[in-house]
Amino acid sequence: MDFIKSAVTSVLIIFTSFTFGQQTDLFNGENLEGWTVYGTEKWYVEDGLLVCESGPDEQYGYFATDKHYKNFELTVDFKQLADGNSGVFIRSTIDGTTVSGWQVEIAPPGHFTGGVYESYGRNWLIKPTPEKDKALKMGEWNTMKIRVNGDKITSWLNGTEMITLTDKIIGAGEGSIALQIHDGGGIKVQWKNIKVTELD
Repeated sequence: MDFIKSAVTSVLIIFTSFTFGQQTDLFNGENLEGWTVYGTEKWYVEDGLLVCESGPDEQYGYFATDKHYKNFELTVDFKQLADGNSGVFIRSTIDGTTVSGWQVEIAPPGHFTGGVYESYGRNWLIKPTPEKDKALKMGEWNTMKIRVNGDKITSWLNGTEMITLTDKIIGAGEGSIALQIHDGGGIKVQWKNIKVTELD
C-alpha cells in the first residue's frame, strides 16, 4: 500500500510540474498578437521572424507583452543586423516611451550584453565581467536566457552565465516582458523562438 501511495504521489508531482511549468510561445511567427507597440519605431513580421528597426523619429521603442509575468524563465534568439543596441525588459510598465523596469542588455560587443540596467532609476545594477563578452556573436543568431524568481535574476548568453543579481526592488516589481529599440537610429534586430515558462 505504501508503494502504491508513493507511486501515486510521484505521478501527481510530475503532472503538476507539467501543468504549471509548460513553455509558451510568446511570438506566433505570423503577427504581433499578444503584444503592444509603444513609440513610433518599427516592429513587424518578416519570413516568420520578428523584426525591430529604427524609424524616422530615431527614438526609443518598446514591444511589450499584454500579459504580466512575475516569476519565469525566458529564452529568445536574436540577431543584430545593424548596431543592435536593444534589450529585454522584465516586470516593466510603459507610458508612451517611458519605461519603468529592468533591462537585460543586448548591445554590440563591448557594451555589456547580459547586464542589468534600471531605466530612469539606478542605471547599471550589474555588468558582466569583460571576458564574458566573447559569448556574443555579432551578426549571428544568439540565444539569451533570463530567469527571474523572487528577487533573483540570472542571465545566460549562448550557454554562458553572464550575471546573477539579488535585488529587493526588482523582487517587488510587476509588469510585462518587453523588447526595446534604443534611440539614435540605425538599429535593426531580428528575433525568434521567444518562449516563456512561468515558475509559479
